[in-house]
Amino acid sequence: MQKFYNREKEIALLSNTEQKSLETAQMTFVVGRRRIGKTALLTQTFRGKQTLYFFVQKKNEALLCEEFITEIREKLGTNIFGEFRSFKDVFGYLMELSQSKHFTLIIDEFQEFRNINPSIYSEMQNIWDTNKNSSKLNLILCGSVYSLMKKIFENSNEPLFGRATARMQVKSFDIKTIKEIISDYRPDFSNEDLLAFYLFTGGVAKYVELLADAKAFTLESIINEVFSDNSLFLDEGKNVLIDEFGKDYGNYFSILSLIALSKTSRPEIESVLNMNIGGFLDKLESEYGLITKIRPILSKPAGKNVKYRLNDNFLNFWFRFIYKYSGAVETESFDYLKGIVNRDYTTYSGQILERYFREKIMKEENLSAIGSYWESGNKNEIDIVAINEYEKRAIIAEVKRQKNKISLDNLREKARSLVNKELVGYKIEYRALSIEDM
Repeated sequence: MQKFYNREKEIALLSNTEQKSLETAQMTFVVGRRRIGKTALLTQTFRGKQTLYFFVQKKNEALLCEEFITEIREKLGTNIFGEFRSFKDVFGYLMELSQSKHFTLIIDEFQEFRNINPSIYSEMQNIWDTNKNSSKLNLILCGSVYSLMKKIFENSNEPLFGRATARMQVKSFDIKTIKEIISDYRPDFSNEDLLAFYLFTGGVAKYVELLADAKAFTLESIINEVFSDNSLFLDEGKNVLIDEFGKDYGNYFSILSLIALSKTSRPEIESVLNMNIGGFLDKLESEYGLITKIRPILSKPAGKNVKYRLNDNFLNFWFRFIYKYSGAVETESFDYLKGIVNRDYTTYSGQILERYFREKIMKEENLSAIGSYWESGNKNEIDIVAINEYEKRAIIAEVKRQKNKISLDNLREKARSLVNKELVGYKIEYRALSIEDM
């Protein structure tokens, strides 16, 4: 995938910060899940400019410093004398150098310093505080372990708390960009192709790139690509999440797997696992940003009627069809796995279609709130309720793969209590949304 898509806002923010660093040092922290395209974004933004790129691998600090010094010599053309065996010395040297020379320093997988030498963060803080006013360094600290990056910069007990001058979360491509990409590669794509591409990639740049390079844009070709020898998709959930979860990953994986299998309430999950999962759910939501707690729209914030949703399309698929059948993955029984996906695809893709329309309506309408609605005991479930409180209007929508399976009369009946209690005086638009409306 050669063309660089979307990211105009992110590039503008990074460029603006770089301009400021011509006067005084700037520190930006960039976070986003693995494979989201952070490195590509930074490479694109600073192409042709004086930029150092340090990648923090899990290795000895002295060996890392050797690599960093080589990078400094090659990129900045400076003669460095003496030994640099600690990152403190390397960073101190660069802060001093940046008083007379402006450049950008990108440190990727910044959270890994915690495993190499945790005192690096307090050493950096001292050097930064001493030199920042006279320095012209554009420092970008980038990481993919969301919980650790948030802790490093947003926990008041951490040395680098309050030091960042800008922050950025790199997110997945939106629907408009996904459509642009698929139409560039396959101009005659169908809505079924679009749904499959959205379902598998969720707009994560690396997955989009892998499928685009393989010219896999139909359901069949995507499934063949995912379930094949040496497929990068098969271990992906582990690769993305085990570092996040550490030794507790088994419990987290079990919970995420059950949510992906539509066991979305805490009592349902606890009855299967036979353990209290409150703490795990809280962390998955607030620290890791992997799940969202959902209540019926307009219900009280402390209400007990709660479900959970996995935010990431690919991880949802991975837990539903790859992690669940890890025995078949191990034995490379790919035909068996493809058969299961094809068997369950109609039902599963219907759920993802609902997610697609929620995202689409959020982008296209001016809203104060959007969500789902159901009454206790999962009665009168409504897929999408979108509200503009200021204009007193609401969209109430049912989503199904086929339009002829939707009855607007039934939808009005299901919404009667909601409309009569919560949306009195609102102009209501009822919508039947299907694949043909994508």
